[in-house]
Amino acid sequence: MNSRCRCVSMNTRKLSGHRLPSSSEPEDDVLETRDEHVVESRPEAEGEMVHFSHPEHRLARFDFPYLFMCMGCREYGAGKRFMCQTCGFQLHEFCALAPPSLHDHPLHPKHPHLLFFAKPASGGFLRCKCDVCGKPVRGFSFRCASCSFDMHPCCAAMARRMELPAVHEHPLLLAPAAQDGAETSFVCQVCRRTKRSSGQRVYQCLPCGYYLHARCAKDMVNGLYVHGVVPPEKRNALAAAARATVNALFGVIGGLIEGIGEGIGEAFVDNIGRSRRI
Repeated sequence: MNSRCRCVSMNTRKLSGHRLPSSSEPEDDVLETRDEHVVESRPEAEGEMVHFSHPEHRLARFDFPYLFMCMGCREYGAGKRFMCQTCGFQLHEFCALAPPSLHDHPLHPKHPHLLFFAKPASGGFLRCKCDVCGKPVRGFSFRCASCSFDMHPCCAAMARRMELPAVHEHPLLLAPAAQDGAETSFVCQVCRRTKRSSGQRVYQCLPCGYYLHARCAKDMVNGLYVHGVVPPEKRNALAAAARATVNALFGVIGGLIEGIGEGIGEAFVDNIGRSRRI
């Protein structure tokens, strides 16, 4: 991977944040949101590390509340990361510490092993998608050799049962995968969209009727939600939705004005006819 790559909206010499302690000082890890039996093997988190994707320089653990692009999975994040202070190369914490394989992952119970891949299977129109969030896989992923199931490392940090007090008071359970023609009607309480893209899973709280896209739940894991950061891709989607809403509103107003104009014209013609008859 090119060591000259730079991450989004980052300048390592002007950031206000703090470096995280080494593993001698215990700290909660994002990957521990999964069941304990999931990870087959994983390296210990150190204050500094040399990662295979960036062997030129050492990476150190930092925590900055700013947006960055992980150069491993090519997904956005905020908060905890491993960063190169020389060139700005950055990795999500869970991407930097990803184990070589996962065993009996709760989001893919069909087959016992998921192997870690550093690159997507193919590019262009044939690029595969994550079977949890439905987004394209552009970099690091976990893949099942038996059925081509793919999962971002961030999505692998999620489980079938998620406790996300920042968005809902009750635990959320992963809903069954949608079958053809059997889509459940719902509204995601974070993005307010009513549909899920192909392959995207949904979390739900049945007693409350609360629904959350797995894609939106992922933002709780990658630090975007807790730091109030909206990635560019979602900004564009929100802008497009806003434009569509405004266009629809003006369409309705235009229709009303047109209808009022037609009514005034009809009344005017009717009045002229009456005056001629008189």
